[in-house]
Amino acid sequence: MSTRPSADQVLFAHLVGSSDAEIDLCTAALLVAEFEYPELNVAYYLSRIDEFAEAARRRIGAGPHGQLRALNETLFGGLGFRGNFDDYYDPKNSFLNEVIDRRVGIPITLSVLYIGVGRRIGMELEGLSFPGHFLVRYIHDDAVLVLDPFHLGISLSSDDIRARAEKTLGQGTELSPRFLEAASARQIIRRMLVNLSNIYRREGDAIRHLAVVERLAILDPDNANVRTELEKLRRRAEALN
Repeated sequence: MSTRPSADQVLFAHLVGSSDAEIDLCTAALLVAEFEYPELNVAYYLSRIDEFAEAARRRIGAGPHGQLRALNETLFGGLGFRGNFDDYYDPKNSFLNEVIDRRVGIPITLSVLYIGVGRRIGMELEGLSFPGHFLVRYIHDDAVLVLDPFHLGISLSSDDIRARAEKTLGQGTELSPRFLEAASARQIIRRMLVNLSNIYRREGDAIRHLAVVERLAILDPDNANVRTELEKLRRRAEALN
């Protein structure tokens, strides 16, 4: 089996090889999907995100809370985006193009869309790699809100956040500051890929699993575990051909 990178892998490598500040999160998330959708029109989906932002902009009221209300009303009210509770582990939930088309997703893809639209209307939004459930932080003036785009953009109290940590990590879990550290664009894309890797591993889909791990290797070339898994999957894919 050839290990020569495909055109979409080269493009992905070029984008994630930029400084983190230069990585457009929505573009990177769409490039994650290209192995499954080789004819994917990335520019089209970026234009849809621009349209969502323009719709939100028309709703903006006074102050930071006016921006937040406009974003939530646009995405979850007018456009009908929601968490996919019924089929959480459907791989389509991890592809931003499918999320845009179907209006359902998982916490991380809905958060990527939320951040992408929110930043386009001037909101300071960051992703939080919270254990078990990706969240978003909104910074305005001297206040910080932790938001959950999977649950219609609700704002979480400290008790809510602690309860979620305990649900994932067990009763009595201390709320570590690292749970609420901002995630870089690379970290967000890596988490998306790890989610997909876990899904395809469970399904026994070696070909798609390989495509995902190839992108993980591009993103994290010094990771020995990723390199080992990549070689194992290449051997399995070779045996299937």
